[in-house]
Amino acid sequence: MAGAAAAVLTGVAALPAGAATAPEGGAAFTSIKVNGGKPIVIGTTKEVAVPTSFRLTTTRTWRWSEVYLYRGDAERYKGDRLSHAIETTDCIRVNSNVCDVDETMYFNPSVWSMRNSEAGAWKIAAEVRFNGDGRDIDNKDLTVYVKRNSWLTVNASPEPVAKGGTLTVTGKVTRANWETRKYDSYAGRKLSLQFKPAGATSYTWVKTVYSNSKGDLKTTVRATKSGTWRWVYGGNDTTGPSTSAGDYVVVK
Repeated sequence: MAGAAAAVLTGVAALPAGAATAPEGGAAFTSIKVNGGKPIVIGTTKEVAVPTSFRLTTTRTWRWSEVYLYRGDAERYKGDRLSHAIETTDCIRVNSNVCDVDETMYFNPSVWSMRNSEAGAWKIAAEVRFNGDGRDIDNKDLTVYVKRNSWLTVNASPEPVAKGGTLTVTGKVTRANWETRKYDSYAGRKLSLQFKPAGATSYTWVKTVYSNSKGDLKTTVRATKSGTWRWVYGGNDTTGPSTSAGDYVVVK
C-alpha cells in the first residue's frame, strides 16, 4: 500500500462543465467521485477500500494531489482532518493542462486508531502540491458521511409452529465501537420486522419494533404461512443500515 495520509470520503460531487477553465490559486478540482455516491461504513476489523477519482486543472507542474475530509477549517493543521492511507495513479492526461486521477483510500479499524466521534458529517476538500513549496486547496463545501457499521441477529420460535399459533421473533442490534474494536448494544433503535412467504421473491413489512436498553428485540406474531422472518435497520447519520439473515419457519 503506497502513499501519504488521506481521508474517508463519501458521496459524489461534480462541478458544471467549464468551471475549471480559470483556476483560482493555481488549480481547480472537478468531477470528484467517491465510492459511487454511497456512504463509507466501517466495522471493527475489516479494511475498507474506497475508490475515488477527480479531475485536476492547472498550468503549473505538480507533485501530488488528493481529496480529503475535514471539519472546521479546510487548511491542513488548522481544522480536524480524518487521515488514512491512500494509493493514487499518475496523471491520466486529458490535455496539456488537465489530468484525471484515480485514488483509493484505505481504512483499517484494526490497525488505525479511530474515534467514535468521527462518525457523522464531514466536508470535502482537495489539495495539490506544486514543485517547490507552493500548494492550492480547493474547498468544495459539500457534506459527506462516514458511519459505524451495525449488525443484526434474528431467531423465530417455535420451529415448526402450529397454524394460527403464536410465533416469537427475537434478535439483537449492535454497532461498531471503533475505540474498543468490539460491537456494542444499540438501544432505542427503530427496526422493521419483515416476512417472506414460502415461494415468494420479496419481503413485506409486518411491524415496527424498538430495541430495548440492551439492544434486544422481541415481538410476537400469528403464524399463518411458512416463510422467512428477518429484521431490518435503516441506519442514521452516524450508523450504517443492516439486515439480519433470514430465519425460515415451517407452519403446520
